[in-house]
Amino acid sequence: MSSEFGRNIRVSVFGQSHGRAIGVLIDGLPAGELLDEEELAAFMARRRPGKDALSTARHEADIPAFLSGVKDGRTCGSPLCAVIENKDTRSSDYDELLDKPRPGHADYTAWVKWGGLADMRGGGHFSGRLTAPLCIAGGIAAQILSRRNVHVGAHLAEVSGIPDDSFPLHPDHDLFKQIAEKAFPVLNDAAGEKMRSAILKAAEKGDSVGGVIECAAIGLPAGLGDPMFEGVESQLAHVLFGIPAVKGVEFGAGFASARKNGSQNNDSFIMDNNNVRTTTNHCGGILGGITNGMPLLLRAAVKPTPSIALPQQTVSLSRRENAELAVRGRHDPCIAPRAVPVIEAVTACVLLDMMYDRLENFNQE
Repeated sequence: MSSEFGRNIRVSVFGQSHGRAIGVLIDGLPAGELLDEEELAAFMARRRPGKDALSTARHEADIPAFLSGVKDGRTCGSPLCAVIENKDTRSSDYDELLDKPRPGHADYTAWVKWGGLADMRGGGHFSGRLTAPLCIAGGIAAQILSRRNVHVGAHLAEVSGIPDDSFPLHPDHDLFKQIAEKAFPVLNDAAGEKMRSAILKAAEKGDSVGGVIECAAIGLPAGLGDPMFEGVESQLAHVLFGIPAVKGVEFGAGFASARKNGSQNNDSFIMDNNNVRTTTNHCGGILGGITNGMPLLLRAAVKPTPSIALPQQTVSLSRRENAELAVRGRHDPCIAPRAVPVIEAVTACVLLDMMYDRLENFNQE
């Protein structure tokens, strides 16, 4: 099982949704970096379950305990290990799923791969619960990047087909902070209310909806990345697709660029205070796999939650016959709102890893 990524800074996620604990091991962090646990807790709280009717009713504090890698509030060069204990589990809700795999979930493929031996309580290692350790790593990475004037922010670009406004050509750190402080992470609050209504309507019917998250990174130097398979898009997409429920990733104009003419899609170059910039950003800040100095822009598509109360067609693995399933238990009617900080976290981890590789002097400025 491969649940790790990174070259210079290696992140490994471990645990199961209903196991004793989940956690993360981060190896390669620079020594001497200040770890603001209060700031990290605020970041973690954005993903935490059980906050309102838009998320699962499972209540978890999601406060990490650091077992190694931190001394006197700073990284000390050793591998950093942090764990989060699972407290509010109701494993009996998943008993039926051991025999009847959920459509749209990894229950069946895990059963095939490990011969029915995988711990799939609460989704096991495939659960969105495993995004909490990702947020520990990403929250730390974001603090380190911020001290280099690199900032990552995201918002809900769409839920159930309802669009939010898009990021401006040059988003700033203040905008990222404003979104992060909102109970519902959108730019346009009126659009956000429509999204909330759509999520609640789906929940009332026992159904779920999906969404799209737009993420940007500012302050990146031009020249990060390499052509082809080590490009910025390649490295980010590799890890973004590891987030449970992410089914699509695009950069800049993405698929919309296929519907444009070259004259419409090309970003014209201009000089701006002796810096090369572009008048538009259809490329998402990346050309040939390499950053061009403009904001990095990506979007990730998050599928509807597979665990729904409506009856669905499945099979009984033990009886080898068709069956019906209505999922019980506590599940998000829409995963996308809580996935916003997760997209930020993964993006921050990958960019920190790339900057560490690129910069000759990575000492704290």
